[in-house]
Amino acid sequence: MNFETLDVTVAEQVMTITLNRPERLNAFNASMMNELIQAFDEADADDAVRAVVVTGSGRAFCAGADLGAGAKTFDYEARSDRPDKAASPRRADGSVDWGHESVRDGGGRVTLRIFNCLKPVIAAVNGPAVGIGATMLLPMDIRLAADDARFGFVFARRGITPEACSSWFLPRLVGISRALEWTMSGRVFPATEAFDAGLVRSLHPAQDLLGAARVLAREIADHAAPVSVALTRQMMWRMLGAAHPMQAHRIDSRAIYARGASADAKEGVSAFLEKRPARFTNRVSQDMPPFFPWWDEPGYE
Repeated sequence: MNFETLDVTVAEQVMTITLNRPERLNAFNASMMNELIQAFDEADADDAVRAVVVTGSGRAFCAGADLGAGAKTFDYEARSDRPDKAASPRRADGSVDWGHESVRDGGGRVTLRIFNCLKPVIAAVNGPAVGIGATMLLPMDIRLAADDARFGFVFARRGITPEACSSWFLPRLVGISRALEWTMSGRVFPATEAFDAGLVRSLHPAQDLLGAARVLAREIADHAAPVSVALTRQMMWRMLGAAHPMQAHRIDSRAIYARGASADAKEGVSAFLEKRPARFTNRVSQDMPPFFPWWDEPGYE
């Protein structure tokens, strides 16, 4: 796993993804977008990985989009590094095809990949997390922060709007009023405010942060069945948008039926009764139940 903008390691069943552009405060660019997607692809494909921790190198988590292109930063068609004309969303008459692949937001590509991940994802926010540095945290399952970290959904102050699917994630995490306050004001706020709002689970001295995140990751990796964790993660996230609890009942029922007959369920019960650690053998790569992914079924809503 060789990356230019990330440092990726696997130890004791935990993949640690470190944003690694410290000279730019880990600012997000196209290479980082592609490499984050690749790293999560590799995490899902590797049964030796049971949890993922994401953090930053140096004094920042991620300072947002790399503004090295100046005023052209968010004007993709004006960028010198934009795709060639064949990838332009402009029609022959000059109008924009809003459904074109080139219109898609890069941060959203990353957050959707994290949303679809089959492994639990824990953020260790070691410093400022601004713009995409804040929004990429939202589809992660648990967020820990250094007590001197800062957060900012600064888009309105840059003349743009929230991105990376944050208009879906953020109100679900902190409520609509707080989400609107943060995104409309664009102010940068301290870790204590993020903690009080429920955006982060806990605050830690900077030197203890990564260790605390890894302890939490190991708690999951060491004691929970990987297939059960993968199903649980998708069940919880996808039910946030369900219109009625019956949708949850349908999926819960399938999951309990399928997992109840699995080797993992037998091992989990036996280990409990015998007062020993469980040794789960089912693999995410090959033992997901036949109804997964249920959201791809025709007619599923």
